[in-house]
Amino acid sequence: MVIAVILIIAAIAIPRLLRSKMAANEAAAASALRSVCTVQVAYDVTYNQGYAPSLSALGPPPPGTMATPTNGDLIDPVLASGIRNGYSFVYTPIDSSGSGKPSAFTINANPLSPGQTGERYFYADQTNVIRWALGGPAGPSSPPVPQ
Repeated sequence: MVIAVILIIAAIAIPRLLRSKMAANEAAAASALRSVCTVQVAYDVTYNQGYAPSLSALGPPPPGTMATPTNGDLIDPVLASGIRNGYSFVYTPIDSSGSGKPSAFTINANPLSPGQTGERYFYADQTNVIRWALGGPAGPSSPPVPQ
């Protein structure tokens, strides 16, 4: 009898726990995109090279060295690696003038295991508007995440 009660409670609690973990991962992914958009301005002002050429260029430098355009020390090493909180971050610099200084960028946050690590896909660019989609990568025409 006690085992049956425990199994019933577990059957109710485990799905809720998984949903709340997915919601936390989604919130963390959207927050990470907002951070990347924000630090891009600092990167451009500090190094005068446009937006970062890669996500890792926003990350920390090797131990014992100072920040450079290659490692700007503006985001944590986990986010700079491109995988964080069950999401994969795909960064694309855009150099439309061919000057070698990216004047725009896009970044997508896609769940590593859709339905397990998150359901929503996220997108942002230099406009600092976070957008989302279900079932596949978000893009510039996806609806914005409510503020």
